Amino acid sequence: MNTLETANFKNEKVLIRVDFNVPLNDQNQVTDTTRILAAKPTIDYIRAQGGSCILMTHFGRPKGKSLEFSLTHIKDTVSEILETPVAFCNDCIGEEVEKAAASLVPGGVLLLENVRFYEEETQGDFEFAKALAKLGTAYVNDAFGTAHRAHASTTVIASFFPNKKYFGKLLENEVQAIDKVMQTGEKPVLAIIGGAKVSSKITIIESMLDTIDDLIIGGGMVYTFVHAQGGTVGESICEPELADVALNLLEKAKAKGVKVHLPSDVIIADNFSNDAQTKIAPVAAIPDKWMALDAGPDSRIYFDQIVKQSKTILWNGPLGVFELETFAKGTIALGQSIAEATAGGAFSLVGGGDSVAAVKQFDLADQMSYVSTGGGAMLESLEGKELPGIKALKD
Repeated sequence: MNTLETANFKNEKVLIRVDFNVPLNDQNQVTDTTRILAAKPTIDYIRAQGGSCILMTHFGRPKGKSLEFSLTHIKDTVSEILETPVAFCNDCIGEEVEKAAASLVPGGVLLLENVRFYEEETQGDFEFAKALAKLGTAYVNDAFGTAHRAHASTTVIASFFPNKKYFGKLLENEVQAIDKVMQTGEKPVLAIIGGAKVSSKITIIESMLDTIDDLIIGGGMVYTFVHAQGGTVGESICEPELADVALNLLEKAKAKGVKVHLPSDVIIADNFSNDAQTKIAPVAAIPDKWMALDAGPDSRIYFDQIVKQSKTILWNGPLGVFELETFAKGTIALGQSIAEATAGGAFSLVGGGDSVAAVKQFDLADQMSYVSTGGGAMLESLEGKELPGIKALKD
């Protein structure tokens, strides 16, 4: 792996693909700086060596150039976090940008305008990548969140730097964290897969069966498995057409010696709201007109025991509708169990949008070994796919 430590960046103009696709409020202020903070170690390292940094990122899904999706909104925040003045170009290719990049002094930072203002970016266009490549003498990819897309600035551009393309520190950490779960993790290995639908997680579960010892299934997925095994699920989210797929997964897991754990009891509600009437029910006996929205108290104790006996833990997806306070207890309890296991020496990787949102919301992120910054990229890695952005750095 071509890490930053394998290079000397003195006097290099380093094109860095970062992922600054951050949320803004109505006043166009950044509301979550996680992704900018995540890129700081790479930028600091290159600047400390006497290199200058040219930052490329996408922002939203614009249709052509527009103020709404301009990086002018985040320039000041980037400057604050990097603790240095950041120059800004209102384009990402062309003569003016080339002049700005050429005039950068060692340690300087230049933020380019949104690369997705050009549709050639998402098309993976060779000429657009070539125009970007003109700006620098070395290339670093530090955008794990977009490494699963074969876009111009994440993949195609790497071919213009055959001997000077590197993994940024964030990308390196992400790859190592996934390897630790999928390949080198200390056993027993536990995967906790939650979320609404079985259909979106089948390939992940299948590809992990050779790696893991235990599988906890949570969230809306549970009720497709319960229905497939003859239980009643009331109004709970369910994909009855996937009953055979669910049974087949259970068979495959059994054949590979993987123990599958479903909740034994659940919190059910008479409607989907914080103020709904609730009660506890056995997972396979949910009455008509009621829906299950969280793991029950017995399930939380049971899951805690499985988590505490594991040495490597992957958490992808919540146990319930944690966005509603009434149905957050299962997800909070699970997060606390993982935090305690981590404090006791286990390695924990949290990835996928909802579980990342949950650990942040409940102030548990700092108690996990690693919290991934990439939703789709993380999921595709767990499916065993080689991500185009990573492959391009290795080729």
